[in-house]
Amino acid sequence: MQIYVGLVIVVGMMYLMAKRKDPKTLLFGAGMLMLLLAGDYMGTFKAFSASMKQANVFETIITSMGFAAVVKLCGADKHLVSLFAKVLKKTGPFLIIGVAFATMIVNTSITSAAGVTAAMGTVFIPLMVASGIPVPLAAGAIMCGLYGGNLNPGHVHPTIVAHLAGVEGMDFVRAAAPALVASVFASSLVLTLMAFYLQKKGNKEELAAQAAAFGEIEMVKPNFIYAMVPLIPIVMLLLGNFHVVPAFKMPVPHAMVIGSIICMLVTRTNPQSVTKEFFKAMGSAFGNVFGLLICVNIFVAGLTKLGFIKILIDYMISSPAIAKVAAVFGPFIMTLICGSGESASIAFNEAVSVHADKFGMNVLDMGAMVVLSGGIGRSMAVFSAAMILCAGIAKVQPIDIIKYNSFAMVAALLTAAAFLMF
Repeated sequence: MQIYVGLVIVVGMMYLMAKRKDPKTLLFGAGMLMLLLAGDYMGTFKAFSASMKQANVFETIITSMGFAAVVKLCGADKHLVSLFAKVLKKTGPFLIIGVAFATMIVNTSITSAAGVTAAMGTVFIPLMVASGIPVPLAAGAIMCGLYGGNLNPGHVHPTIVAHLAGVEGMDFVRAAAPALVASVFASSLVLTLMAFYLQKKGNKEELAAQAAAFGEIEMVKPNFIYAMVPLIPIVMLLLGNFHVVPAFKMPVPHAMVIGSIICMLVTRTNPQSVTKEFFKAMGSAFGNVFGLLICVNIFVAGLTKLGFIKILIDYMISSPAIAKVAAVFGPFIMTLICGSGESASIAFNEAVSVHADKFGMNVLDMGAMVVLSGGIGRSMAVFSAAMILCAGIAKVQPIDIIKYNSFAMVAALLTAAAFLMF
């Protein structure tokens, strides 16, 4: 009987998530109800305390968000975007592929999907439209690269999956990078082919009118040194972990702090402003990102106590193919419904991917697939904040973007699955 009541709680939580209610409140409440139902009256508080003790996860996430805030404060992100715009503006329809990869790279240093959308969309959507690319495809190109933050070892998902696998964040990046890069190429290639077709069949007067509607593109004159600053921590970690510069082999938080100091010095920004912004962003990251992880752990504790996790794992052990299908499509579908891939991906990894060895897989590959599935789903979710913002910048409705972008993102999902699951 308990498990059926628990199922009602889970379904109710998913329904409220689809209604855009706060995921932390829902996860915490659902987990607490299930633990009370199971008779573990202190289980909520035990799970809360256990989550708070994940110091390595906590430190990595908040320092990465602190660095991203410093980059934005110092204006280095604008120079990076403008540099890409200068390099890519003459590539015609192939601009879509370039913009998707540029978005992916920028997302490694600005890990907020909405923040990257704002920075890239305001420059590149008008630029692409002026090059003859239809508006929905121009907006779709931005969405194609919006899960590139998973190439940052300090981002929330690499940190969590690496923790579950007992490895470093850079090990996650090495495992996920080929699939992520290939999936971005696949989705942007689909949009490029669509652009060629629509340019051939489309109304040139309509395209010209769309370009005129955006007016003058606002860009700064790119300073190459400023533009490289957002990439410093990633480059340092890559050089250190691949033993090119052994001195750079260091924990992710150290690289983020060093990157923040270099950003401050290079851009000559007031140290007081940088310090305040860094620690303000750390506090925000604790409340928004690490807080979500705590609530997910309470939810997973409730699922475990009621026996959901054991039933799910036993079922997947009996049919490993089911586990693969669930990893590929589960977070993707949940994200389409809820608009956010964070809670779906974290919950799936905490509950299922940690047991990947029982399904004939390893935690890194399964965890990476789950993370990419959620990220790809967000890039075509009508309710995602990034999609709504991107549509606003492009002056179209989200559904106008999704009509084309859905084909591209399904191609991305299948490409990632081919790399990680088979």
